[in-house]
Amino acid sequence: MAWLQKRPQVSDPAMFYTVGLNKTLLIVGLGNIGKEYENTRHNLGFICLDEFVKKNEDMSPWVNKKDLSCQESIGRLGDSKVIAIKPTTLMNNSGQAVMKTSRFYNIAPVHILVLHDELDVNFGKIRLSTGGSDAGHNGIKSVSQAIGEDYARIRIGIGPKEPENIPSEKFVLARFSEKESKQLDNLKKESLAAISEFIYSGSLPSDTRSFIV
Repeated sequence: MAWLQKRPQVSDPAMFYTVGLNKTLLIVGLGNIGKEYENTRHNLGFICLDEFVKKNEDMSPWVNKKDLSCQESIGRLGDSKVIAIKPTTLMNNSGQAVMKTSRFYNIAPVHILVLHDELDVNFGKIRLSTGGSDAGHNGIKSVSQAIGEDYARIRIGIGPKEPENIPSEKFVLARFSEKESKQLDNLKKESLAAISEFIYSGSLPSDTRSFIV
């Protein structure tokens, strides 16, 4: 896979991120910091971005950036400097971290990708898009209010609600069912493939992909 390239050795870390780079990309995973939120549906953005950093030796370990309201990992893939962040503001204020980080590194929305759970998409599907409404997702609403809507998105399906009458906020903050848990590895693989596509092509097509096998 393209995202598993071996990183070249360099003597000057500063030059590593500045020489010969065509663009800087920001990859954002949405979720909530805290053990009570780990492995919940609403943290799928965190889960998939953690997998990306873990699997890619070019990405640095996570560090806490209080001034940017996020945890951050930085690396180089192809000709791009890649900055991955997990906001530490809790979901509803995710836009604060995205705005601070994009301004600090001077990254335009067209070079930003956000991964998040999507209740309006069924589990087993991932929907790729650029722009669009927040569909009731408070994290996306916060990001769009902060930087506008013209950023790429990987919408990871978690619907439909079961049981149907369960409050949405309770459903998204619940952990995955046994059946869903068996598909998480496939979900991560499909998400990482989409991240790689964004990094190497610079955009995402409008597409819906399935990962259930």
